[in-house]
Amino acid sequence: MTELPYLYQIFIWAVPVIFAVTLHEVGHGLVAKILGDTTAEDMGRLTINPIKHIDLIGTIVVPLTMFFLSGFVFGWAKPVPINWNRLRNKKRDIALVALAGPFANLLMIIFWLFVAKLFIGPAGQGNSAASLLTFMAWAGIIINFLLMIVNLLPLPPLDGSRVLFSILPNKLAYQYIKLEKYGLLILVVLLITGVLAKTIGPVIAVFERLMHVLII
Repeated sequence: MTELPYLYQIFIWAVPVIFAVTLHEVGHGLVAKILGDTTAEDMGRLTINPIKHIDLIGTIVVPLTMFFLSGFVFGWAKPVPINWNRLRNKKRDIALVALAGPFANLLMIIFWLFVAKLFIGPAGQGNSAASLLTFMAWAGIIINFLLMIVNLLPLPPLDGSRVLFSILPNKLAYQYIKLEKYGLLILVVLLITGVLAKTIGPVIAVFERLMHVLII
């Protein structure tokens, strides 16, 4: 993919990134609605319209910066608003709402895997449109996998921290969640410095080999 012009590369990554972060947030809001909280729906956030979910830093600045610095792309959208107190079983449902985001990314991995499998033949025969879709499908698989595994890390405000919050005893859980005000800064530093990429690199390598086996 690196042999393509920059504008092509940006387009190939931009579409999967935007929909990965959008559907991730819609997943949270949809499960919250099922479990009793309609805040996201009331505020018009249960939509696949990316404009409703775009975050200037997480959806545009960070992905572009990382693309030009390392070729590694990651991002996030504006979190959907959730009133945890409206959930029927608060601690259990917080975990279920949190897991809905990574689960949405898993479903998108399956979707992009299907697209890649569908167009890998035509792409190999010199069909430029199919080649573009194949590259985009591969980008979609990678970005959704990254979004899924990174969000499962137990670092507030990532989804994994919500799951851990639900498991911990109440007193310890509320102390732990206070780390959230530092979490985003820590995450951005880990991303920009490449520490996160190096940490999860072996997992990504194994995943890529698995995807090659499934696609080809």
